Amino acid sequence: MRHFEAIRSHIGGIHALRQNEPYLISFDLELPDGRHQGIYLAELEDADGRRYLRLSTPIGPLAGVDARRCLRFNWEQRTGYLAEADLDGSPYLHLCENRPYEYLDEPELARLIEELGATGDQLEQVVNGDADAL
Repeated sequence: MRHFEAIRSHIGGIHALRQNEPYLISFDLELPDGRHQGIYLAELEDADGRRYLRLSTPIGPLAGVDARRCLRFNWEQRTGYLAEADLDGSPYLHLCENRPYEYLDEPELARLIEELGATGDQLEQVVNGDADAL
């Protein structure tokens, strides 16, 4: 898993891709109780040319979310952080994780997706009630 095309090939063999662009793919992760969570994978590059895989999942609309609670959540996490990103032109709260490719293999990618999806679904339920909006 040293580049985005390897990620795309691997994930495309497991999940039906909803979005399939040059450096962005997305799919729905099936969760217990018939729930699902949208997962987005994208490639990022830093100023030195080092490439990272960003994993993210939308939590809910940013409007009405207490920024201090988000910052406290970020401070307490060992992995993952909350960030703002547009979803269909509206600001949304996302749970994200960035990983350098050299530390990714299939088991680690699967673990990250499962963890991000489960945590994202729990946060979505807190923000949106029990609705499975995303």
